[in-house]
Formats: sequence, structure tokens, C-alpha cells
Amino acid sequence: MMKIPKQGKDKPVRAWQRMLSGRRLDLLDPSPLDIEIEDIAHGLSRVARWNGQTIGPWPFSVAQHSLLVLAIYDHLQPRAEARWRLAALLHDAAEYVVGDLISPFKAAVGSDYKGLEQRLDNAIRLRFGIPALLPEGVAGNIKRADRASAYFEAISVAGFDVAEAGRIFERPRNLVCPEIRQLSPSRAKRAFLDRFRVLALG
Repeated sequence: MMKIPKQGKDKPVRAWQRMLSGRRLDLLDPSPLDIEIEDIAHGLSRVARWNGQTIGPWPFSVAQHSLLVLAIYDHLQPRAEARWRLAALLHDAAEYVVGDLISPFKAAVGSDYKGLEQRLDNAIRLRFGIPALLPEGVAGNIKRADRASAYFEAISVAGFDVAEAGRIFERPRNLVCPEIRQLSPSRAKRAFLDRFRVLALG
């Protein structure tokens, strides 16, 4: 467990966040019992990808990114079990708490951030019946879908030209860029929850 830092004269810094569901999620030692899908969907629909540097009337949210990753994963693995498809949908779910740090900033922050994010990821997966540690092949295919999504987002909404995006994100092979349209936070939340419910019942 991460040591809680002190504030002032031995006063511990608050290390939990109150969610709209009423849950208090301990950020340093998250419990699956304090995680609710409504909180996740609400938060992700309001977290902007690309630090908000995207075209269109709405930010491109992490909720929409998650749906795009799931669509690509389904294309790559059309016979995947529902729980692995759910893992793809929830691959960035920790960002409902920690936000979406761009990759260069994650690298600068280092291992403390990665450890915090990993503990949240593990708790979220366990909450929804997914193993905390994904099988290597499943994790690899979700990562491939995630990288393809970053490339498609880069050229569709984030202002990259094809050559620059190809250098930074690697152009996906045998995949066609899907149509990407930004949704309002309320619509993105609803679409995320709809997909979750289908998969959770599958």
C-alpha cells in the first residue's frame, strides 16, 4: 500500500474522492466495492482526450475513445468472449479518477502514477468480473486496438496529418478509419452505458 503523505502537523492528506453515487473511493488502496459503472461513465464522458486539443463542438471524450477501442477490438477479435470485450471497453476506466494524461506527461511523472493507475485498473476489473491480470494475448490485442484508435483519432479530430500520425502512432494495418463524430457528454455517457450493459449481460 502506498504511504499516505502528511499535510501540515501530522494531518493526513485526504486520499479519497467522493463520487456522485455517494461512494468514497480510496485512491491509494481502491476497493472494488466502491466502484460503480455510473460513476465511471459519468467521469469518462467528461474527460477530454488530447488535452482537449480537438476539432468539433465537443471534446473527444475518453468514453468515446473507449467505444472506439471496443469497436476496433471487435473487428480484430470477432469471436472474443464478452468479458474480454468488456475489458476492452474498460481499458481506460481508471481515468474517471485520474484523468487522461497524455503519454509524454505519463513518462515524465513516472512509476508513482503508473502504480496508482494500475491499482485502480485492477479494482475496476475485479468489480466487473474480469481478472485483474489479463491474459497476455487479450492484453496485447486491446493494446493494438488502443494504438489504432490513437492513430485514427489523431488524423480525424486531433489535427495530425497522415505522415506525422504514422511516425508517432504507427499506421494500423488492415484497418479502415471509422467515422468519428464527437458526442455531447450526456450522449457519450449513454452510449458507454448501453454498451456496458450489453456486455455485462453477455
